[in-house]
Amino acid sequence: MRIAMLSYRSKPHCGGQGVYVRHLSRELTALGHEVEVFSGQPYPELDEGVGLTKVPSLDLYREPDPFRVPRLREFRDLVDVQEFLVMCLAGFPEPRTFARRISRIMKERAGEFDIAHDNQVLGHGLLDIEGYGLPLITTVHHPITYDRRIDLAQTRHPWRKITLRRWYGFLRMQGHVARKARWILTPSETSKRDIATDFGVDPAKMQVILLGVDDMFVPPPADRPRVPGRIMAMASADAPMKGISTLLEAFAKLRTERDLELVLVTKPQAGGRTEKLIEKLGIGPHVRFVHGISDAELVELMGSAELACVPSLYEGFSLPTAELMACATPLVVSRAGAIPEVVGDDGVCAQLVAPGEVDALKQAIAGLLDDPERRARMGEAGRRRVEEMFSWRAVAVTVAAAYEKVIADFGSEVGSEKEN
Repeated sequence: MRIAMLSYRSKPHCGGQGVYVRHLSRELTALGHEVEVFSGQPYPELDEGVGLTKVPSLDLYREPDPFRVPRLREFRDLVDVQEFLVMCLAGFPEPRTFARRISRIMKERAGEFDIAHDNQVLGHGLLDIEGYGLPLITTVHHPITYDRRIDLAQTRHPWRKITLRRWYGFLRMQGHVARKARWILTPSETSKRDIATDFGVDPAKMQVILLGVDDMFVPPPADRPRVPGRIMAMASADAPMKGISTLLEAFAKLRTERDLELVLVTKPQAGGRTEKLIEKLGIGPHVRFVHGISDAELVELMGSAELACVPSLYEGFSLPTAELMACATPLVVSRAGAIPEVVGDDGVCAQLVAPGEVDALKQAIAGLLDDPERRARMGEAGRRRVEEMFSWRAVAVTVAAAYEKVIADFGSEVGSEKEN
């Protein structure tokens, strides 16, 4: 099959979308399919044999100057103008404007592909694509309505609540497009349930396909011991939904009793809530941020921690959790969203705690740090679970079968219309 994969942003190592695009496109190519990725900035890292067509935006949220004001010569058309004006009005324009750009492209190129695969863009412009004769399938990792609820609940300033509601204004559009989608792929039963509830999508139009873990994620070699007292987490530090504030408060309490180091694989916003909380708690010398590292360095870091923590308040899947399990790193995780689906709900592969509970998180981490035999058993069990359940090759095979179903359904529908 000839596949057009659509992603409005594809950050290579975090955020889910870029990781999904890279590994799924690689495995589909290995199965003999032709894949071309269409992406806005940040562009994905792709493997040999996978094509990339850049669909540039104004890149208004790039580091280190997010919410920047573009120069006049950067504006190419009215879509760029719309993108800038929506940002100025506190909205998030990228899904909408990427969909308009991709609609233009597919109007000219639809005949080159057998199917288009939307990676949670859910913009109005995508509804044009089937009109060009190209069937469309959609992946929704989780409904961003959860991010909105958590952000609003943790915001006290009235004006900030107003701007947050404006920022999440694109969700009305996403819900509308999701309800019109022909077929939706989602990575967990939790996400399927929440998409049906929050977006009003018919569950009969959704299919759960678990995500995979790349083969590069492996336990550390026997001659490389884990660093005593090292705790790590992989999360966007300034997104309330990721629960980093809960972890920082628990870590601060643990630091009064133990010699510990916290490594956060993220780049915090300068002067943001995470940096302010670290300063308030007085733990700055013991918290280290890591970002911009290679895949090999990331695997080495995951394998160096005595334990890792996933304190999220909600996850539609949590790929980093599965990657840490693949590295045989023992885990303390929130019983939130789809995390129990990833680790299992029996406490064998991870210690589960109530989300947002500082003392419960502190006690769970302390208990695991004091029990090296349990850490070893947990790490081994996590590794086995990944080997048994999470394979990108299996994901690609199942996704390809879904493509064939959608292509057949679309063909039948077009044929019926012609007969009538």
